[in-house]
Amino acid sequence: MVIVSAAFDTSLTPPVGLMICKLKKPLLALLMSLSVLLSIPGSTLPLTISEEEKLSREFMRVVQAQFPLIRDPMIVGYINRLGFEILRHVPPQPFQYHFYVLDEHVYNAFATPAGQIFFHRGLIEAMKSEDELAGILAHEISHVVARHISEKIDRSKKINMMALAGMVAGAFLGAAAGSSEAASALSYGTMAAAQSMELAYSRQDEIQADQLGLIYLAKSGYSANGLMTSLQTIRSKQWFGSIPSYLSTHPAAEDRIAYIDAWIEKNEENRDDIKLKTDSMEFHYVRTRLSALYGDEAIVRRQFEDQVKAAPDDPLANYGMGLFYSRIGQKDKALTYLRKTLASRPLDAFILTDLGKIYFQLGRYNEALRVLEGAENIPPYNPEQAYYLGQTLAQVGQLTRARETLEDLVIRAPGYFQAYYALGELNENQGNTPMAHYYLGLYYWQKGDMRNAEFHLSRSLQAMKDPEKRQEIKQVLEGLQKPSKKKKKAG
Repeated sequence: MVIVSAAFDTSLTPPVGLMICKLKKPLLALLMSLSVLLSIPGSTLPLTISEEEKLSREFMRVVQAQFPLIRDPMIVGYINRLGFEILRHVPPQPFQYHFYVLDEHVYNAFATPAGQIFFHRGLIEAMKSEDELAGILAHEISHVVARHISEKIDRSKKINMMALAGMVAGAFLGAAAGSSEAASALSYGTMAAAQSMELAYSRQDEIQADQLGLIYLAKSGYSANGLMTSLQTIRSKQWFGSIPSYLSTHPAAEDRIAYIDAWIEKNEENRDDIKLKTDSMEFHYVRTRLSALYGDEAIVRRQFEDQVKAAPDDPLANYGMGLFYSRIGQKDKALTYLRKTLASRPLDAFILTDLGKIYFQLGRYNEALRVLEGAENIPPYNPEQAYYLGQTLAQVGQLTRARETLEDLVIRAPGYFQAYYALGELNENQGNTPMAHYYLGLYYWQKGDMRNAEFHLSRSLQAMKDPEKRQEIKQVLEGLQKPSKKKKKAG
């Protein structure tokens, strides 16, 4: 069975040292961090599965510190569900897959060793249908299944592990950053500059990933035409300047399009026995949300104003306009447009949550409670809905239910760090100081503020009577104190 991460697991927010965040060359910091992992005995030997996973975790820790990850539950949840749907048709894998969206308007997607798959916001916004997005996702999953990068690392025995880390980082993050300076920083102190091409996908890699991806798409009910049109869309962006990042890391676009076209003619055309999925409205709402909440404000305003003017009753146009007004603080206008959207999608838990969130921010707690309770049992589970419901319950005096709602949230979505702070405040207001310090300590730990994390967890440990909590706090504190002990020994 394929292992896939939950949409909101702790891998989304592991503690990351604040020192890395302050470096002037964040991409160079990637290599500095990876050096901790890569100074291992036998580093010129091929990667084992375990070493590949360690490399992937270190890579991810620094990506989280240096690149803006989108943590929006609707967006992250959607990408995870789409990934899981395709992974159901993939042979058993040794890795736990993770899917991420980077907040950059770049036409790129890539997979790193051990099943880390990244989409840039710009690429999702450029897609016109779920078929297209699924096509790119299946292709990236196929690179992991075929272990293309891992095998190239295995074959590069003469290159030490530090150099290989730089080459992996330079191949993907350097290309996404879109600058020679970024690529130079990633290559600094390594052999990556001279040998990075050894990790580039070959034409054979790309065709094999398409061959596998097309099989997974067909089994998942998606048309192969989506993968072909997505490539055509990305290729068309060359008219606007430099080659898109995706084409830099994924060569042979013309050959791929020709191969996919031939595959469609053989396997899909004039076939009555094939049942394909219809286009997903959820995809279009996610795409609209990405633009409204994360796109360039001036461009987004014009985009949705034009759409509303052309089609005043269009739910997507009203949704985008409402989210944009909420983003810039015009909450009353946001309510007007979101209510119009809700009229066409009355059971959409995410739209209900958006409305409830705005009512809460306006101090209209009874209205917030009514709307958020209406969304409570509508799947999929939404951490943001639970968070604002808990906060609203606290405001209307239902403290026990508020605490239970937030405690359930941190169990089901441990990466939603705002809930820990809310629980800290709630326990403090109820006079439970040990638990207040406990949750505040976990909040700062999740945020990467180790100094405040250690302060609050130490205070909690002094007064905590619960033996299980005491053991948990000791384990976290031990992990926090290890780095400082190593520094003292080194000094």
